[in-house]
Parts: sequence; C-alpha cells; structure tokens
Amino acid sequence: MQNERKDNLILNLTFQFALDIISYTEKLEKERKYNLANQLFRSGTSIGANVNEAQGCESKKDFIHKLKIAYKEAEETRYWLELCEKSENYLSPGKLLDDIVSILKVLGKIISTSKI
Repeated sequence: MQNERKDNLILNLTFQFALDIISYTEKLEKERKYNLANQLFRSGTSIGANVNEAQGCESKKDFIHKLKIAYKEAEETRYWLELCEKSENYLSPGKLLDDIVSILKVLGKIISTSKI
C-alpha cells in the first residue's frame, strides 16, 4: 500500500489531510468543541477512505461514483472548516482550508477526465 500511495497524488493528499484532521479535531476536543470535532473528524477522514476504496473499483463507473462520494465529503469538510474559521470561539483551521480546496480541485479534475 505504501508504494501505491507513493506514486498517487490524490492518495497522498487525502492521507496526509486525514492525519492533519485527526490532529486538529483533537485540539477542538481539548477545547470541548465535541460536536463539531466529531462531524469534522468523520467527514475529513472519509475523503481518503473513499479515494482509497476507489483504487479497488470494479468498473470505471464504480471508480467515478466513489470519487464523487469523496468529493461530497470534501465539500462537507470545507463547510465545517469554514465554520471554525468564522466562529469566534474556535481554533483557526489554518492551512486545512487551503488543503481541502486543493483536494477538491484534484478530485474534480480526476472525475471530469474519467468521464471521457
């Protein structure tokens, strides 16, 4: 698996993003922001899980479907991160917002070129 991820941009991006989300949500939990931390943890880590699952797809249609799910999870994650950014009593997500935008762009490009 490590060699597979080494050469795959979206696998690398989403794996590192999941690790960063874990760290960020642990900080939110220390601040007693449990509800948002839980939502963000689930959506932020599921992006990579869906991208990883797409690697073993049964067909091109299945591959696109799994990546569309990952894209939707990434959109939800961006929403939670923006809430954290705009809320007075939440830690800033910092570079996580830039990272999720990059992931959305890569996923969008993969999905659009896979349809051809």
